[in-house]
Amino acid sequence: MQSEELIHIRRALHQIPELGFEEFETQKYLLAEIEKLDQTNLIVETWKTGILVFLKGKSPQKTIGYRADIDGLPIKEETNLPFSSNHPGKMHACGHDFHMTIAFGLLAKMVENRPQNNLLFIFQPAEEGPGGAKPLLESDVFKLYEPDIILALHVAPELPTGSISCKPGILFANTSELFIDFKGKGGHAAYPHLTKDMIVAASAFVTQLQQIVSRKVNPLDSAVVTIGKITGGTVQNVIAEEARIEGTIRTLQPETMIQVKKELQNMVQGFESIYDCSIQVDYGANYYQVSNDKKYVDIFRDALNSSDLNWVEAREAMTGEDFGYFLKEIPGLMFWLGINSEFGLHHSKLNPDEKAINVGISAGEKMIAALEE
Repeated sequence: MQSEELIHIRRALHQIPELGFEEFETQKYLLAEIEKLDQTNLIVETWKTGILVFLKGKSPQKTIGYRADIDGLPIKEETNLPFSSNHPGKMHACGHDFHMTIAFGLLAKMVENRPQNNLLFIFQPAEEGPGGAKPLLESDVFKLYEPDIILALHVAPELPTGSISCKPGILFANTSELFIDFKGKGGHAAYPHLTKDMIVAASAFVTQLQQIVSRKVNPLDSAVVTIGKITGGTVQNVIAEEARIEGTIRTLQPETMIQVKKELQNMVQGFESIYDCSIQVDYGANYYQVSNDKKYVDIFRDALNSSDLNWVEAREAMTGEDFGYFLKEIPGLMFWLGINSEFGLHHSKLNPDEKAINVGISAGEKMIAALEE
């Protein structure tokens, strides 16, 4: 498949970003492209808004899985590109249009040059939320084709095009969404003594929350608690009866996540007493850490070192990825692919270098070849 065709596919996908489990147009587009391939050795299955493509190997001893996530984000695109999102308020701001295109390009190559082993290409919905990996793993259709090894990539705006970055062990953090609702008693601004002000309570809670990391977590561990949104109140002269804070928790160890949540619940109990209010906590979507298998990282590194691709040893990142659920059950790895963008992940102006598409395909091809040996 030529680079021009792949760029066309990427741009078409970029224009139709859809949120988790709403990727109907994306699924339809991908299925149409997959149908153009030689179907002789393919089995195509759907699961919710996702797709599984099983390629029968010539003389299989194992099945190698390759996963790409397919959902977009609720972000208004500001790239001004001629192929910008056609879906208002939604954007492929995390590079999933690249992930899909690379997976499809690799599939097309493997169909033309069928490997010895089976391949399973997974186009997974809802990575950004509420989380598609875990329910997919538990599905009957996935169990029919469950791979012995699993691979995936994620674009890295800060890395130059042509770079591949990976490491054994922890690559991405354990993550949890965080939504906290405060309910007190509203009233006139002139009579604060008759109210239970939830803007005051929520503001104090946000400030106190940071002491969980600074004073409760071992400084040799890594944890982040970030509040990205706070809402409350109606007008300037009415004391707020309700307030809501939204954020995220990230840790490099699952035990630390448990500890942070325990300390947070202790805070809730104290604040309910101090501010005479009720507080409800919702942890939303929770993602397990991405931990790469050393054996396969070594194989991958050796395969790339003999090529013209630039290997960069990675460091742990506090980003989250539900691919961690795959790696919890199946050995394998995720790697970073450099895309040389001035703007980072989840930014409304993210603009990856399209030359990275062929780099990603080449890296996947070399890893599959190495696993054949």
